Amino acid sequence: MTDIDLTVSVGGEERRRFNSSDLAAFDRVEITADFHCVTTWSYRGLRWSGIRFVDLIADVFDGDVPPFMLAKTADTMASRYRTDDLAHPDVLLATHLDGEPLDRRHGAPLRLVSPHQYGYKNPKHLTELAFSDTEPEGTLGPKEHLRARVDLEERHGKRPNWLLRIPYRLAIVPTALAAERALGKSPD
Repeated sequence: MTDIDLTVSVGGEERRRFNSSDLAAFDRVEITADFHCVTTWSYRGLRWSGIRFVDLIADVFDGDVPPFMLAKTADTMASRYRTDDLAHPDVLLATHLDGEPLDRRHGAPLRLVSPHQYGYKNPKHLTELAFSDTEPEGTLGPKEHLRARVDLEERHGKRPNWLLRIPYRLAIVPTALAAERALGKSPD
């Protein structure tokens, strides 16, 4: 398994850096959760394990967590968040899936897993958690919904959900093909 190198920054300045040994000091947890793609398919009953996001953040901050975060990855993707959406105990910094270490396809060595948000809010190959007081720009542009909550069908930043169900369903195959192409850019 590739060694983990995760930076936590605030306002562009490094606050803390974690490697695999640092993360091993945290309590490991396992959750069973569904994974929901914005294109309308779901994979049920995945067993993720790693450390709780809230535990790592409590170790870095004295309770004053900035309201926004950008999760950056080794394959140049990024997802933006309101930090209160990540305060659930089921949000993990995952290192394992179904009892096995994450492989490259599933986000090795570290992946943010937020089961109540759509899959694009579960970035693979995590390298940095960049916190800020202002809403960051994501790499997905206007189609990225800041919150992307599955139960509210927040699929798109600008378009109404009812309008997107059918076109997103038609996008399943092209999205899967794009994911395969992106795998070539992911770290070994």
